Amino acid sequence: MLIFLVFFATGSVSGSEVGGGDFGTLDRQLVSDGFDAEQVAQLFTRPDARFDPKTVSLFFMHSEGKLNYKQFLKPAPMAAAKQYLADYGDELTAAQRQYGVEPGVITAILLVETRLGTYLGSSRVFNTLATMAALEQPTYRQRLWDELSANGRLSRKQFEIKANRKSQWGYNELKALLRYSATEGLDPLLVTGSYAGAMGICQFLPSNIARLGADGNGDGRVDLFDHADAIASVARYLHASGWSADLSAQKAHQVIRRYNNSRPYANTVLAIARRLKG
Repeated sequence: MLIFLVFFATGSVSGSEVGGGDFGTLDRQLVSDGFDAEQVAQLFTRPDARFDPKTVSLFFMHSEGKLNYKQFLKPAPMAAAKQYLADYGDELTAAQRQYGVEPGVITAILLVETRLGTYLGSSRVFNTLATMAALEQPTYRQRLWDELSANGRLSRKQFEIKANRKSQWGYNELKALLRYSATEGLDPLLVTGSYAGAMGICQFLPSNIARLGADGNGDGRVDLFDHADAIASVARYLHASGWSADLSAQKAHQVIRRYNNSRPYANTVLAIARRLKG
């Protein structure tokens, strides 16, 4: 079955041609996996479709332990979170009614993820994921290593282990992005997000949107840049991960870590939620 994309191309190519782009054989791989050849060619030959080692190098060097989570417990972010509870009370209550997740927990996650939707990331998600997918090819892996090696934070062995793990992961997420874009009528090259390929107010990876994205405002779409949909999606994710109203503190911590597998992250989310409740 062919998978047709929906986007606005800035140029045109022959229908019999699969574009070269800047990702080696990645376009051919997508076509072999069922994506429409002409539309893949148009996508890969657009000027904005580019191998992006600078952004992906940030992802490779990411360290949860160095993030300053205490910043979210300061007066200004907490005041913004309390205002968010008031502004989106109806949406948060609806999500709690459907999925059993408290408004304070949802708000805490959105605060930490994107400062309640005010910081969404500016990297092109397509380029980030396509760059990681292209690491299966030695030439492109070397290009990323050339970007990273000057920093000295990763050894070549550490880099190779991570590249081996993330190349197939990136390809699967890229396919999920293209399917999501086709379903929602989006231009995949215009979707922006974090340097890890996460997108929207709730920072979902594309593969999670199909499984756990939710239509919070009832318009028949899952738009993670819409607050109602982002709120409902966080609640659905946590519910699917085991959240319930009577969770112990330890179990709540475990469920939050399924959203982001970081102890400081989970501690911070739960601390924010407690303050919002109190």
